[in-house]
Amino acid sequence: MSLNRWLSARAAKPLLFVSALLPMGWLLFGAITGQLGPNPAEALVRSSGDWTLRFLCVVLAVTPLRVSFGLAPLARFRRMLGLFVFFSAVLHFLAYSWLDKGMEFPEIAVDIAKRPFILVGFVSLLLLSLLAATSWNGAVRRLGALRWQRLHRAVYLIAGLAILHFFWMRAAKNNFAEVAVYGAILGVLLGWRVLRRWRSRQPAPGRSF
Repeated sequence: MSLNRWLSARAAKPLLFVSALLPMGWLLFGAITGQLGPNPAEALVRSSGDWTLRFLCVVLAVTPLRVSFGLAPLARFRRMLGLFVFFSAVLHFLAYSWLDKGMEFPEIAVDIAKRPFILVGFVSLLLLSLLAATSWNGAVRRLGALRWQRLHRAVYLIAGLAILHFFWMRAAKNNFAEVAVYGAILGVLLGWRVLRRWRSRQPAPGRSF
């Protein structure tokens, strides 16, 4: 069976859904069974944040893979993957709010205002919430396709804010190795889009201005 036929199969979407749930399921299992190390709260906060970045990279890779390798059926998974970015980001924020701040909302608000890396992460979550709320077909009809597309280009801003959030968080420990990896991946995926848009605006060979 060709890859396009496999991606078009009815079972492909449920399989992807279950696969995308596994990381968070493993974190929950680890928390219940005490397998997250000496500081499970920190492990949950950091791991949920890492998976948010990973899902964001996967979402942004859909279009380059689809266009470059002729994998048109990949487009049907993009919305689901985008919702997993939001799901992971919500879990990341909840883990911070509950395990680090004990759900003390005034203290959380002060922390957001005082610490730039948390503020940037919170802004990213708000933008993701807006994209998640308009991810259904009815929102496309109500907003109009063009306006909806412009709104969902905010994912590029979210990618930049996510890397900035990660960079500032790791700056305290002077540990930038993972930041560089994610930054390079997102840089390539966003650079591919810029290059494609630039090429689409170039005149065809032999065509005058």
